[in-house]
Amino acid sequence: MDVLAWLRDSDPALRWQVERDLAGEPAPVWEATRARVAEEGFGARLLAAQDPDGQWASGAFFPAGFRGDEPQPWTATTWSLNALREWGVDASVLTGTAELLAANSRWEYEDLPYWDGEVDVCINAWTLANGVWLGADVEGIAEWFVEHRLPDGGWNCEWVEGSARSSVHSTLNALKGLLAHETATGGTPATRAARSAGEEYLLERGLFRRRSTGEPIGPWVREFGYPFRWRYDVLNATCYFRDAGRRDERLAEAIELVRAARQPDGTWLQQRTDPGRVWFEVDAPAGQPSKWLTLSATRVLDWWDAR
Repeated sequence: MDVLAWLRDSDPALRWQVERDLAGEPAPVWEATRARVAEEGFGARLLAAQDPDGQWASGAFFPAGFRGDEPQPWTATTWSLNALREWGVDASVLTGTAELLAANSRWEYEDLPYWDGEVDVCINAWTLANGVWLGADVEGIAEWFVEHRLPDGGWNCEWVEGSARSSVHSTLNALKGLLAHETATGGTPATRAARSAGEEYLLERGLFRRRSTGEPIGPWVREFGYPFRWRYDVLNATCYFRDAGRRDERLAEAIELVRAARQPDGTWLQQRTDPGRVWFEVDAPAGQPSKWLTLSATRVLDWWDAR
């Protein structure tokens, strides 16, 4: 199987990343493909679903009318912005969206203003990343992460219920948000120190082991699925360290778990899918080869093996 040709035969949201990160195409080639994301395929379809008030599905984190009697839907504003940002849509395509959300969107938690964030670590991480992408003032959220880091170095969305132990899920999402903020603004000494401490929290555990016993946290750390959304697994975590440019020998065992999941034909399988409403499907069903996971895993291994 020609994996590179298989990956190239895909939506522009995926193809431009294949051209840049795996095929080594010159910038004019992949930049031209990236520009198409807003004009055709996944990106264009999701942009067309935006409401006149700047939101998607008339809600911040949940669509309007959600009552909790169904699985988490993935159609509201935060999830839609996450996808468009990760697919490489240029912020200029969404000119005015930051202002519309400031005027019209409120969190389901206590009706708080959208760009102020709320109390959930993961929600605040995505809002921080989306805010710096769209040019919103989210410096208050960046400082919130400094103030809400737990004594063991990471974060936990359940801190508001009294949890004092960090979660790998929450910590990884916090790190992604802080990295996006630092990449866009340079960060502050405090936010850079918080991100470094969060990385150490994961590295001390080899990304998937309990620090107390050395045993794996759970089988789900090896269950890869795209979209990543809020879930933690070792592929998602190693993707972060690649993006952050931090090579550390404590990643080695997790990297080998990623390598071991490669199929004989050079692909990675979709191992889990999340239930819940979506605008449209963007990857293979469970048990089938996943182009998104194959892209992610291949570039992680290429990065690691080139060290």
